[in-house]
Amino acid sequence: MISANQASNGTPWREHNLPGLLGVLGPLLSKRENEHWLYGLRIRKDHLNQANIVHGGTVTALMDQALSTVAWSHSNKTPCVTVQLNVSFLGSAAEGDLLIASGRIVRATGSLLFADGSIMVNGAEIATAQAILKRINPN
Repeated sequence: MISANQASNGTPWREHNLPGLLGVLGPLLSKRENEHWLYGLRIRKDHLNQANIVHGGTVTALMDQALSTVAWSHSNKTPCVTVQLNVSFLGSAAEGDLLIASGRIVRATGSLLFADGSIMVNGAEIATAQAILKRINPN
């Protein structure tokens, strides 16, 4: 995963307008830094909860997307689905903040992949996650 010190080397973000949920939440941003991919989401007013901080569902959706993409890449672009996702919320984010997600595969067995991830905002870790993903046969 990427540490706070590694999260900004000046590489520009690439914008993705995806279908589905991330298309509604996005655009999703991505960039490669130090042999790792980072995934970003700029927080808008519609990402906030009633306390005026980022909704946990927004954080979870970004983490799921990031870890699924890491698993897909690790599996030579084989589709992967999330079997389990545990997210720990350690901090918050406000409108205008950039969520930066990163992840890594820590173990692979048969069709299952085990991943760890984190989300940073302004150099501070606001969420961590552990996931189990399954490679699926795209018939």
